[in-house]
Amino acid sequence: MYTIKEVASKMNISEHTLRFWAKSGFFPFIKRDSNNTRKFSENDLGWVKIVKCLRSVGTENKSIKKYIDLCIKGDSTIKERFEIIKSTKLKALQQMEELKKQLDLLEYKENYYQNLIKNNLNDNWNPINKIHESESLV
Repeated sequence: MYTIKEVASKMNISEHTLRFWAKSGFFPFIKRDSNNTRKFSENDLGWVKIVKCLRSVGTENKSIKKYIDLCIKGDSTIKERFEIIKSTKLKALQQMEELKKQLDLLEYKENYYQNLIKNNLNDNWNPINKIHESESLV
């Protein structure tokens, strides 16, 4: 059994976030000890893992709770859970595509700045340099 602190460290999630998720009903089977401290089992870590995954792609808490509730209902909800996972995966792929575009731009700018530094050049794309150029023409 693991404490919130241990789970937070193990899963790279803040203790505050874990407490919030627990209060939101995302971990339906965690136990409390005689001191009322939450105790997570290995099975509970699986719940933490899927909640972390769903949150990381921006799934709303209400939707996560729906998914958890469907899991608790059992196998009769497999198709509905499948649709949730499938749509979440699509959302993640779209986010990856957008991040890829951002990464490409950052890579381009990195190379651009490396060239400026290496060749001791001015940054002609920087708008502030264009303002200074136009002032010197006056």
